Amino acid sequence: MPTRKKIGLIGAGNIGGELARLCAAKELGDVWLFDIPTKENFAKGKALDLEQNAAVVGYDSTVRGTSNWADLEGADVLIITAGIPRKPGQSRDDLVAINLPIIRNVANNAKQFCPNAFAIVISNPLDAMVYEYKRVLGCAREKVAGMAGVLDSARFQLFLAREAGVSVKDVRAMVLGGHGDDMVPVLSMTTIHGIGVQNLIGKDKLDAIIDRTRKGGGEIVNLMGTSAYYAPASSAVSMAEAFLLDQKRLLACAAYLDGEYGYSDLFMGVPVIVGGKGIEKIITIPLTEEERVMLAKSAKSVQAVVDVVKKN
Repeated sequence: MPTRKKIGLIGAGNIGGELARLCAAKELGDVWLFDIPTKENFAKGKALDLEQNAAVVGYDSTVRGTSNWADLEGADVLIITAGIPRKPGQSRDDLVAINLPIIRNVANNAKQFCPNAFAIVISNPLDAMVYEYKRVLGCAREKVAGMAGVLDSARFQLFLAREAGVSVKDVRAMVLGGHGDDMVPVLSMTTIHGIGVQNLIGKDKLDAIIDRTRKGGGEIVNLMGTSAYYAPASSAVSMAEAFLLDQKRLLACAAYLDGEYGYSDLFMGVPVIVGGKGIEKIITIPLTEEERVMLAKSAKSVQAVVDVVKKN
């Protein structure tokens, strides 16, 4: 029996390729880069390129390309990027009709070939797509999460570090709520090496940073003409690594809520512990009144998109 973990990456585009590179370089397991039949050779070519890269960089994980779901049988982790990325002028919600049948197809195949995999969904609109994946698959809530909070928190962390003139390593920040323009940067919990960020950055600057964080994905789409991929891939791999190595990391992830924060039957970004069992615990943190109001607004936005999904 093979002893390496098996990682399935659904979608061999920009994010998929970077996911494959990171998983292989970190030797988290053997990687299967999956795409639709018309893109199978593209996936195989990208996988071969990464395998040749192994001889230069020095990692032993194998990388294979495929369009056959049977090759993903028994995968320990699935990271799902399948779908159409945003284009300039589009919101994440604009992608519902396009990406909904894609995520349903992925979930149905996962149910057949790797129902026990820990699934990390990146496809947009994130909170609705991860909701539909869980609904179709019928898995426990511990086994599926959306990658949003790690990325949104990283963007917030970077902008704060640049404004304060400090290392990003010393900033501790967390962004909760939906992955959209109503996301909630939690200022009350944000510190720079233990010092409350509001002691180091003025309110006007903080307000501008929060606004830029909320629009961080759109800023990149407008510059490149497509969605970001380096930071999203690193964010998803940090979640996969926490699961595969049982690291018990506290991360902001889109998790299925069942009463936490006053919400149910909804995926939304909250602090969670990610370990060998998946989403092992949802952490409830105290929020200020302003933060609770913002979270309620974000939850309403998420629910509106989920309601559209439920009708289709």
